[in-house]
Amino acid sequence: MKLPKILLIVFIFLGFTAVAQHVEVLSTGSRASLRGVSPIDDNVVWASGSNGNVGRSTDGGRTWEWKTVKGFETRDFRDIEAFDANTAIIIAIAEPAAILKTTDAGKTWKTVFLDSTKGMFLDAMDFYDNNTGVVVGDPIDGKLFIAFTDNNGDTWQAASMEKRPKVDEGEACFASSGGNIKLMRGKNFLAVTGGKNSRLFYNTTPYNLPLMKGKESTGANALAVFNNSISIVGGDFNQRDRHDSCYVFFDEFRKAGSLRFATFPKTPFNYHSGVTFISSAQIIACGLNGVDISGDNGITWKNISTESFHAVRKAKNSDAVFFVGGNTKIGRMVK
Repeated sequence: MKLPKILLIVFIFLGFTAVAQHVEVLSTGSRASLRGVSPIDDNVVWASGSNGNVGRSTDGGRTWEWKTVKGFETRDFRDIEAFDANTAIIIAIAEPAAILKTTDAGKTWKTVFLDSTKGMFLDAMDFYDNNTGVVVGDPIDGKLFIAFTDNNGDTWQAASMEKRPKVDEGEACFASSGGNIKLMRGKNFLAVTGGKNSRLFYNTTPYNLPLMKGKESTGANALAVFNNSISIVGGDFNQRDRHDSCYVFFDEFRKAGSLRFATFPKTPFNYHSGVTFISSAQIIACGLNGVDISGDNGITWKNISTESFHAVRKAKNSDAVFFVGGNTKIGRMVK
């Protein structure tokens, strides 16, 4: 039977809607638990994780070249920052804390930072541009460790104690997704903490977050920034199904450090460890329970995958969005 034209249009629309915005799993295996991901464009994407593993794809994640960094076979690379198909930086936990760089697609790595201070544990890093970057680590003498680079990661300089955020006892950063620090213009930074307390820091100025707190497993895990908006996810990774106090959204951020809270907090959802903006109002978050997307800055959320992922990033030079998780799981959002 021939369908009326209007019904045919409706069915076509519904068909497109049904397949829109889902996550395609590109890779799984037992090689590593992945927590670092850095896509460049539709084709080039890097990933990092446990057992000294770093992966690189040049065909949009369809195939991967994996390398185990010599001398770091038992180490965990919790974050990675890539700049092109040949250049990337990784951070290794724990003592000694190390930052390594490759310029030959991972064939060789140079140690560009090394610190054996007791308690050193690097959690995440971020770059404002190809030259200027920041790394954050767990507290040393009651303050978060902060170091900067202004030469594409070739050298790193630790910030003075006066320029490091002072944290409470039992408060630190989670190294769950490489997402708890964002570098801004002029080496200003935003960082989120968890544990016994959970706060947002603008440099050394703290702002209390209405997230779960009080336990080692609670608090903020990651933040994303788009213009003046800040999206923060967290919860309790030991109680991943709890639906209270897991999300915060700030609608205005000013460089002076003042914050104007939007609906505070926005509609809560369960534990998530990674978050990124897709556009000005579109946010995507991932966690142990799956992937959720919001088109209204977090007021409402739609689950688009039940696959577990630790981290999510939007590509620097395209709209591609990639995810990484346990068991060498890598995913890509399909629109």
